[in-house]
Amino acid sequence: MAAQATFKSIKAVVPLLDRVLVQRFKAETKTATGIFLPTSATSSPLPEATVIAVGPGAPNKEGTVVPTSVKAGDRVLLPGWGGNSIKVGDDEYFLFKDAEILAKIQE
Repeated sequence: MAAQATFKSIKAVVPLLDRVLVQRFKAETKTATGIFLPTSATSSPLPEATVIAVGPGAPNKEGTVVPTSVKAGDRVLLPGWGGNSIKVGDDEYFLFKDAEILAKIQE
């Protein structure tokens, strides 16, 4: 596993270029009927996440800045791999490139 950065406040992290800061949804540890799930069943994070912050975008070949396709507060679908982990207290966040995000969830 790669090194993990640790910060005191998530507001200290400002994504650059086309980077997107997300927080993955945590798996439920208890079913609707009250049955507690084993750690092995809940250890892998769900592929959904909430966008916390986004960078301004990255320049294309012509030098024009292309903005990111998501904004703070959006729900997104992530790949099962990748992202750089950031720890803030007990919470874990991830930085992804905008192009790595699979889909935006609209409800």
